[in-house]
Amino acid sequence: MKILIFGNSGSGKSTYAKAMAKQHALAHLDLDTIVWEPGQIAVPRSSTAIDRSLKAFLDAHSRWVIEGCYGELVSAAAMRCDRLVFLNPGLQTCLANNRRRPWEPHKYASKEAQDAMLEKLQTWVAGYYRRSDHWSYRQHRQIFDAHTGTKHEYVTSPP
Repeated sequence: MKILIFGNSGSGKSTYAKAMAKQHALAHLDLDTIVWEPGQIAVPRSSTAIDRSLKAFLDAHSRWVIEGCYGELVSAAAMRCDRLVFLNPGLQTCLANNRRRPWEPHKYASKEAQDAMLEKLQTWVAGYYRRSDHWSYRQHRQIFDAHTGTKHEYVTSPP
């Protein structure tokens, strides 16, 4: 089983991925962990390092769940997944989920540091349906629509 979950920040990707990993004993990769420099806030790693990390994970695991919002990485992993899941619950749900997000120690040194970034995150999330970058609804919709394998789009919480 190889599940690829993507959508806007706050769409429920991490929650769903963790549940799938536990339920099916899958290796779990949060794409944030390979995109950003460890211990730093919003400092991206080189594209070469990111690509190497994704390839290493894919090559090392025969059963996995990967989650993230990065369209270019989702596209790369989609070729190797057997189930593509697009979480698209709408803007208000994403914003509300971000406000309730527990501390993510793999991203932030403290809950206070995470909270200090919340309004920047919310502004970025609010632009999801207007932007055209790799992390936008437009890109996500294209990836989902083009995928010829098994796929599911959830506009509410997945089962």
